[in-house]
Amino acid sequence: QVQLVESGGGLVPPGGSLRLSCVAPAFTFSRYVMAWYRQAPGKERELVAAFSSSAGGTTHYANSVKGRFTISRDISKNTMYLQMNSLRPEDTAVYYCNARGWGNDYYGQGTQVTVSS
Repeated sequence: QVQLVESGGGLVPPGGSLRLSCVAPAFTFSRYVMAWYRQAPGKERELVAAFSSSAGGTTHYANSVKGRFTISRDISKNTMYLQMNSLRPEDTAVYYCNARGWGNDYYGQGTQVTVSS
């Protein structure tokens, strides 16, 4: 079992910024492909941003967040980040950290992001 802990969510006005963090056990970053997902009320969970491999490598973004969100990681801090700029009301959702590999798919408990004036 891999425990993932997200933080950094909150209420922000349209156009604002937030940075989400996901703390994971050190081995997670070398064994699993890491990503961010989100789920809005009444909608299915969707991929927001991801690394292409457990080594990091290239990044992939949902079309709706390209140019506004940036996924990154700091191995020395066992932490993955999601920098979110120019937030829109449609970005409102619970955001989840994800680790996938070896036939397993792990999610954290999620952190709420609400974009509203």
